[in-house]
Amino acid sequence: MIWSAECRRTVRSARVVALLGLYSMFSMLVLLVVGGITKALREQLDAQLAQAGADAAAGVQVAEEMQKGFLGFLVGGDQAMAEALGQVPLVVLVVFKVTLFFLPLYVAIMGFDQVSGEVGPRSIRYLTVRARRSSLLLGKFLSQATVLLGLVLVIDLAIFVYAAFTTPDFSPVAFALNLLKFWLAAVVFSLAYLALTTFCSSLFRSPALSLIFNIFLLFGFWLVNLVGSLASEGNPVSYMRYLSPSHYANNLLHPRLAEFAVSGAAYAAFAVLFLGASLFVLRARDL
Repeated sequence: MIWSAECRRTVRSARVVALLGLYSMFSMLVLLVVGGITKALREQLDAQLAQAGADAAAGVQVAEEMQKGFLGFLVGGDQAMAEALGQVPLVVLVVFKVTLFFLPLYVAIMGFDQVSGEVGPRSIRYLTVRARRSSLLLGKFLSQATVLLGLVLVIDLAIFVYAAFTTPDFSPVAFALNLLKFWLAAVVFSLAYLALTTFCSSLFRSPALSLIFNIFLLFGFWLVNLVGSLASEGNPVSYMRYLSPSHYANNLLHPRLAEFAVSGAAYAAFAVLFLGASLFVLRARDL
């Protein structure tokens, strides 16, 4: 009941609809820019090879080597992941990485007032008369998750359709399997950050303070991961990166189940931690 009511309210919200449109436009813009750059580089490479008198096979080989090198850079030098993602057009992976980087910020802007918007004017008191606080919190979280995961599916589908039209050798089987794989990776990733947004929203009565604190935490997690990644192995500072959700994003696309399971379990743990903290705060709060 709470989930369905919150879903209807979320879908009807002018702000959420505007954000959905803006994020979709941003994703499509990134897709077109990356696709245009990739096409221009390929044409420039073909022209240079033609001037040098090289045949078409040599051009294909050089392009494949360049793609493998760039793909290795994107996946951090993991050979198993690079081989598994080799069948996916490079434009898909680049756009996916870019949109995934900005997705936590979008989640924060979309759901920063899911709890504080009710606590501030005290309208939540009328809701808690008919439902438990845990049910109310979970219903709001699931409604936001439903809208978010629908958006992610639409964006991923648009990216893959573009890749299918611009890459003739992208088979339907590879299309379907990798679309599911990329969507599931985005689902696991986004739910943890949505739980963080729920936690921040439950901390304050003011939605503005919830949003500011949420953005502050996002930047803090990003900084912790960056500092930990730059530190040399064996340095105690390097272990800081394990405290950031961002650290586990890369292996969400890993072909080996063990690596994916570790990342998936880490994001599940973050989600449970943030939701548990949200429930604790909401139960302790005087509504």
